[in-house]
Amino acid sequence: MKLIELINVKRIYKMGETIVKAINGITLKIDKGEYVAVMGPSGSGKSTLLHIIGFLDRPTEGRYVFKGEDVSNYSEDDLAKIRNREIGFVFQAFHLIPRIRAIDNVELPLIYTGIPSHKRRELAFKCLKEVGLQDRANHKPHELSGGEMQRVAIARALVTGAEILLADEPTGNLDTKSGNEIMNIFDKLNKNGKTIIVVTHDPEIAKRAKRIIYLRDGKVEREEIKKV
Repeated sequence: MKLIELINVKRIYKMGETIVKAINGITLKIDKGEYVAVMGPSGSGKSTLLHIIGFLDRPTEGRYVFKGEDVSNYSEDDLAKIRNREIGFVFQAFHLIPRIRAIDNVELPLIYTGIPSHKRRELAFKCLKEVGLQDRANHKPHELSGGEMQRVAIARALVTGAEILLADEPTGNLDTKSGNEIMNIFDKLNKNGKTIIVVTHDPEIAKRAKRIIYLRDGKVEREEIKKV
């Protein structure tokens, strides 16, 4: 099933008199259940592409077809509803709220869903257990290691039931051992049916994916598909 389809997508920024073509005509299809890595040099458009796929930004030109629906002209509210329901985000900097516990951070995306508080807590704990962090549920971020904080971030991305996980340099702030542990979680999630899209500069991380998309100057330079 075609989950994501970008058709000649461009994202152009105007900075004073300067025009920056962050994405310069990308056509791309991603199927449900794929495990994709996006690589390229700094400024190649990796993060911009991820933000467009995740409805955090929208194309200047081109079409975005999501689950067979052209969402190019959807309102911000409609895009937000899709984003909150379908997509989980994991960032390099974790983006946890420091003053609240791990389980409270995981629960945050559910607060405005109408789900009762006891059910929210149950779902949050289940997701912490899925990433092997149930024993640290009541710890605040400063009491956790970098790897543990990223596990909390992954649990938070999962808690709404999102089928797509978008990760932007998820191991960038971690040592090798912790980074491998995080990628093992992504591997497991993909095997269980989640669609994973990871932006990375690390070839060893990219090798985990079944397909690698290389960007340069805002365009797809080439792709590699792992032989099964």
